[in-house]
Amino acid sequence: MPMTDALQPDAPAANLAHAKDVLLLAMATLLEQRDTQTHQHLLRVHAYVGVLAQTLQSHLSWQALLTPAYINDLLSSVWVYDMGTLSVPERILLKPGVYTADERRAMQAHTVRGFEALQQAEKTLFYSGDALRVAKEVTLSHHEHWDGQGYPQGLQGTAIPAAARIVAVADAYDAMVSRKIYKATLTHEQALNQLLQERGVQFDPDVVDAFIQLGHAIGLIAQRLADTEQDLQRKMEFLDDALAEPPAT
Repeated sequence: MPMTDALQPDAPAANLAHAKDVLLLAMATLLEQRDTQTHQHLLRVHAYVGVLAQTLQSHLSWQALLTPAYINDLLSSVWVYDMGTLSVPERILLKPGVYTADERRAMQAHTVRGFEALQQAEKTLFYSGDALRVAKEVTLSHHEHWDGQGYPQGLQGTAIPAAARIVAVADAYDAMVSRKIYKATLTHEQALNQLLQERGVQFDPDVVDAFIQLGHAIGLIAQRLADTEQDLQRKMEFLDDALAEPPAT
């Protein structure tokens, strides 16, 4: 039997999986347009999570969990983990200054809102599966802290889903090093030092150690997928329009 014939039964499934990722990325791209992040942010976090999960596979305590199927589900979750920010008013989401207590609560609620949206879709379509479970875990828990001081549930240590612990480190690093319109940016080395300071406080020690071990590869990803001047210009124009005072009537 020709090799192409032998592989053909799997082709529809592979095409469907690829189409799913394309649709998720398209939705995520629209989502990022409302935020201060650029489209490249998601691509970088996706890449960080991929190499980080592969490195953690060498840890005995992670081997059983980090199967190829689980890593694929984890990577798919990157496209949707911040979807709850769609529920946050732009005046809060795009605010360049310090949040008030009410604004902070509204911003933090994005984790619950995203989780609830996935949960509602699951019930409406009578569908559940491993990929959706991982997406719900990451969406709800990527702001939980290892010491229990995060949100929304105040989970601590390994009570925080593993997928959320991985994404949290990748997301935090990118937030520190990616170019910002109104915030100072850290160097790669400064960001790694910041992660080390938060090891065992905000972040899972195993995940931080693996991320530091990957330091050079992480830096190369950040450079390869860096925001361009055009990316930042488009984002600046969007922010100017979004924050502009409406014309007097």
